[in-house]
Amino acid sequence: MSAARNEKQPRIAVIGLGYVGLPLAVALSHKYPTVGMDVDEERVEELRQGHDRTDEVASKALTASKLTFTSDPEALRDAVDIYIITVPTPVDVRNRPDLGALIAASRSVGGLLKNGDIVVFESTVYPGVTEDVCGPILERESGLYAERDFVLGYSPERINPGDRTHRIDTITKVVAAQTEAAAETLRKVYGAVNGDDIFVARNIRTAEAAKVIENAQRDINIAFINEITMIFGRMGLSVFDVLEAANTKWNFLPFTPGLVGGHCIGVDPYYLAHAAEEAGHEPRVILSGRRINDAMSLYVADRIDDQLEAPSKVLVLGVTFKENVPDIRNSKVVDLIRRLQGYDHEVTVCDPLADVEETRQEYAIDIVASPQTGYDCVVGAVPHQAFDSLSLDRLLVSGGLVADMKGMWRAPDIPAGLRYWSL
Repeated sequence: MSAARNEKQPRIAVIGLGYVGLPLAVALSHKYPTVGMDVDEERVEELRQGHDRTDEVASKALTASKLTFTSDPEALRDAVDIYIITVPTPVDVRNRPDLGALIAASRSVGGLLKNGDIVVFESTVYPGVTEDVCGPILERESGLYAERDFVLGYSPERINPGDRTHRIDTITKVVAAQTEAAAETLRKVYGAVNGDDIFVARNIRTAEAAKVIENAQRDINIAFINEITMIFGRMGLSVFDVLEAANTKWNFLPFTPGLVGGHCIGVDPYYLAHAAEEAGHEPRVILSGRRINDAMSLYVADRIDDQLEAPSKVLVLGVTFKENVPDIRNSKVVDLIRRLQGYDHEVTVCDPLADVEETRQEYAIDIVASPQTGYDCVVGAVPHQAFDSLSLDRLLVSGGLVADMKGMWRAPDIPAGLRYWSL
């Protein structure tokens, strides 16, 4: 094929308009003719009305963009030169890679391909998925051949939900493609939205591998902190006090304990572990870190229960997977709640950011936007800014327990008459 693009502006479609796809599509629309496609018709209609339920793109920025939306793949036929696929890649109940959405998107795009197109994947995968799994699907559906008639590319996403500093226009973007000409095209396309801060990887497998280790590295570091939290807890030490001292050393890494959920750090290590096993290697460190982090919510719940009489009225503050975002995917706070309920505690969950209906459907948990009073225990699980103004002495009964998972409060500031426990 003629992998080099002609001089006209490439027409771009971003497939999947979630936390990753929407910010990318909006940014690209300022430079290129861009259409955002998502199979969720309700999501598409909300975006047309200028509302992003993920809060990643402000309404003003959304309506000011030149981005168009569709839920119909046929609307892309003969109107697109570069397809960028950003669909989720979760794990199944056995923590094995679930490529269902990626396969479905590949089938959909494959039926639309024409000679000269580029198909770029941004979803987190293990090395080989783009060329060995998605490529054959695109070939079968299109009747064309990868690298000859169309070109495969990969550009790992680095979106951090809720992060207003590290945005698509401020971070280094990695790109890779089957041909040098296509890689150069991707360098120009992505470079147009981030000041040409582009790293061209040696090949697609290298780029896939780089992505999957980025979050696995963070997972392992957090697992270390979570394990020492458990150790110091047995010694009567606060890990936050220990970290405050240790962080004075210039090369100490500033990780903190917590529940590791979400769609990246809590998932990507399983993709790397799967790739390791397929290659004949037993991934001991990676899976050890996962086991520690997956067990952290149970450890916290057990320590809280140790200090309560059952049944107690417990208020859990926050159910999203991290602070100041509405994303509840793979939230480990849910495991904490289930454990406390298993000890016969009456648990109320407060989260002003999480969607009430989505949380009910996903986890069968009813949440309240604002707490009441008379609780025996308040658990600071997710440090949303909205919780900063809460009065603990109003929420808790006399002698009530403040269970501070994230260092939201420090012991000297706790009102008199309340008990305090922290990691």
